[in-house]
Amino acid sequence: MDGGLIPWDEARVHVLTHSLHYGMAVFEGMRCYKCDDGRSAIFRANEHIRRMLDSAHIVEMTIPFSQEELVKACADTVRVNRLQECYIRPIAFYGEGQMGVSARDNKVRVAIAVWPWGAYLGEDGLAKGVRLKTSSFVRYHHNSLPAYAKLSAPYVNSALAGTEARKLGYDEALLLDVNGFVAEGSGENFFIVRDGVVKTPPVTSSLPGITRDAVIKILRDLQIPVVEQFFPRDAVYIADEAFMTGTAAEVTPVRELDDRRIGAGRPGPITRNIIEVFQAALHGRDARYSSWLHYV
Repeated sequence: MDGGLIPWDEARVHVLTHSLHYGMAVFEGMRCYKCDDGRSAIFRANEHIRRMLDSAHIVEMTIPFSQEELVKACADTVRVNRLQECYIRPIAFYGEGQMGVSARDNKVRVAIAVWPWGAYLGEDGLAKGVRLKTSSFVRYHHNSLPAYAKLSAPYVNSALAGTEARKLGYDEALLLDVNGFVAEGSGENFFIVRDGVVKTPPVTSSLPGITRDAVIKILRDLQIPVVEQFFPRDAVYIADEAFMTGTAAEVTPVRELDDRRIGAGRPGPITRNIIEVFQAALHGRDARYSSWLHYV
């Protein structure tokens, strides 16, 4: 926290922390995996921290640490906690001092926490696919909130959508954009497969996902056609396959949307192929993607 390692119970902030009241914080979600050679590595650490710094730049927040310092701090926090696999949460936020929506003179504080975390949408969902519900909440327009910035405040939109879907008995929500096209899940990017072609929405009102980018690279390496294209929800109903991507969700198959079975109602061949290659990359089994691993 703020450049030093401190015990978990001492990581405290004041009740008048500015970002607690107004949501002006930037953060990342990262994962560390135990590789087949016994070492542990953070997946795409530099890309995640670069996005965090980009997010801060978009909202005119100056983070008082370099990319190299932040990546090292993430690795150090994993190492001192003696975790072979874990989730990593770096966050930068405005501390206490001035109040008011536009107050920007408060100190920018930076914290990194790590903890063990399993499959975000459940092990069963990874194996069999998850059930989605189109949300009544719409993903915000990119001129309302900056979609390229991973900010705390806009995640209220995700929280409302995800909670609604789970209360109705579904695993996750699918959000549409303001024009009615598929945008993303509450915390995942979205892909469909039709006649051997993979489609994913352009990142206009969606966060440019690090895992999304990795999957697109894998698809191209597998010589599977992949295009960025707007499509409505009914294109998902008639897709052969669908899957979601994200640091927490990894690559999660989708078997239903709005009670419509997608394809055969189970993970399809292209989805299974992507999962296999992606998992090999995460655990150091595929030399093509060795640059994605930052060993701790």
